[in-house]
Amino acid sequence: MSDKLFDVKNDRRLSVYLYRAGFGFWLLYILMGARFMQEVAVYRTDCAVFSFFLMVIALSASMYYDYHHHPVEFEQKKKWLIMMYLVLAGLIYFLILRKEPLDLSHLLPAF
Repeated sequence: MSDKLFDVKNDRRLSVYLYRAGFGFWLLYILMGARFMQEVAVYRTDCAVFSFFLMVIALSASMYYDYHHHPVEFEQKKKWLIMMYLVLAGLIYFLILRKEPLDLSHLLPAF
């Protein structure tokens, strides 16, 4: 059974599992904002980026299946995938790889 799981060309299950894992991490991200989860709140941003990463990888796996079986759907999803990769790269850079946190206070008007 597990030998067919990674046959992304002919089986859609891996992309479905990745979508579910991404959704689970998104729910965990929301839960980490609760008061009783303050001990792990420092990992909240990492959880959100990992959730987005899983969703992008799931879309990539889904598109590989669609490329071979549904070419019209593949063409429709292609632009969204490129945009999602750019957003993911920006999130990883600004939230994780930069030394100092992103400061937008000079852009917002003072009230």
